[in-house]
Amino acid sequence: MIIWLAKTHFLVGNCMSVSPRKKNEPPLVKGFIPWLGHALEFGKDAAKFLTRMKQKHGDIFTVRVCGHYITVLLDPNSYDAVLDDTASLDFSRYAQVLKQRIFNLRLPNHNPDTERAWMEQHFQGPSLARLSSRMHLHLQTLLREEERSCSPAEWRQDGLFSLCYSLLFRAGYLTLFGTEKSNNVTELAAVYKEFRKFDGLLTKLARSTLKQEEKRTASLSQERLWELLSPACSSWQQSYLRHLQREGVDTEMQRRAMLLQLWATQGNAGPAAFWLLGFLLTNPEAMRAVKEELRGLALQEDGSLQHHLLDTLEHHSTPVFDSVLSETLRLTAAALINREVIQNTTLRLASGQEYHLRQGDRVCLFPFLSPQMDPQIHHDPQTFQYDRFLNADGTEKKKFYKDGERLKYYTMPWGADKNMCVGRHFAVSGIKQFAFMVLSRLDLELCDPTATVPPVNPSRYGFGMLQPDGDLEVHYRLKTLH
Repeated sequence: MIIWLAKTHFLVGNCMSVSPRKKNEPPLVKGFIPWLGHALEFGKDAAKFLTRMKQKHGDIFTVRVCGHYITVLLDPNSYDAVLDDTASLDFSRYAQVLKQRIFNLRLPNHNPDTERAWMEQHFQGPSLARLSSRMHLHLQTLLREEERSCSPAEWRQDGLFSLCYSLLFRAGYLTLFGTEKSNNVTELAAVYKEFRKFDGLLTKLARSTLKQEEKRTASLSQERLWELLSPACSSWQQSYLRHLQREGVDTEMQRRAMLLQLWATQGNAGPAAFWLLGFLLTNPEAMRAVKEELRGLALQEDGSLQHHLLDTLEHHSTPVFDSVLSETLRLTAAALINREVIQNTTLRLASGQEYHLRQGDRVCLFPFLSPQMDPQIHHDPQTFQYDRFLNADGTEKKKFYKDGERLKYYTMPWGADKNMCVGRHFAVSGIKQFAFMVLSRLDLELCDPTATVPPVNPSRYGFGMLQPDGDLEVHYRLKTLH
């Protein structure tokens, strides 16, 4: 949801030079290129760059990027020292910069607390149940359209990323932005097509590195999406408009804010579902375990999940699937959490060591590197292990350790504590429904049985869910439904 933007930091190298700092400041890595510093290397592959910096300098260091000094903290036991300091560290200022760069959006009176309160009204409690029910209905409708267009014996071929992104985006769009008019297949296809164009240029928009033709494409996509998302007809959109109006946002910025919400709510579920199904398809043991759990649910519903899937998922635990999803997010959720230092302060780490932070600098946490990919926390962290988050008795595993100490944060795909993504329950519900529908209604196979999941697109580090560099070709056919 919208929290992804607040957590995301977009940075745009080579030989390094370490300058001495004051005794109580983190080591400074300037790079040899004046002003630019390590921007190019950071933007090209943040995970690779920060891994190298961590190996050389430890869990805290400062890098120069485009004239800014960014202190990177990679000790999960010390994250609360940053997350809990709201007096000296601010997350909203840079988020406003990104909204301007990416969405041409200015919200000068934006209040994160009132926005979060508005979101909680819609993505928790009874409202969450209603949204999940609508999502279920739209997913069913879209799959039934597939059923009507081909016979059960007919195999179709597609890229798994394209398949997941298309279906989940369209279902999510209809759930939050949809009206009866939105069910128009042509209009729905137009929104998805323009969104994918826009999303493909989003990292360059954030870094201000678009080429001239790309600027034109991005501008046209924005204009087209603003047009397609107006007027706001769904009850959810109308509620969001009232929230913006209370903050004094003018009509044009209200229109543009809808694109921000479209990206925040629909930009991560499709990629997450792709990685989940991709890992299952390329790990037969994991697929067998999930299908066995699915069969167990079906037996509890007299052999069929087709008519009661949502109720079944709400009333029965799915520890195997939940572990698979947690492991998927551990490997592919890669937001950067940022704060701007608004007054000089001292950062006290869990070790007791203290560091001075300068006003005007930024602080960055990268949970993808630690805890998620930390070999001291997760054995063989690069490898997908479907039962990593399961205890031997089949219950959820919550105890992870580093240096003998139990960790509060052992995976952080949704942020932490009061900064957690408000929409995470809706997102998980949609991904879970989609995955179980696909596995119960489709025969889904790899075109090449020896294929592996594609590598990640390294330029997407910092933008929520990672996306693949390429696709995974699959073929599928509809099962006979009863």
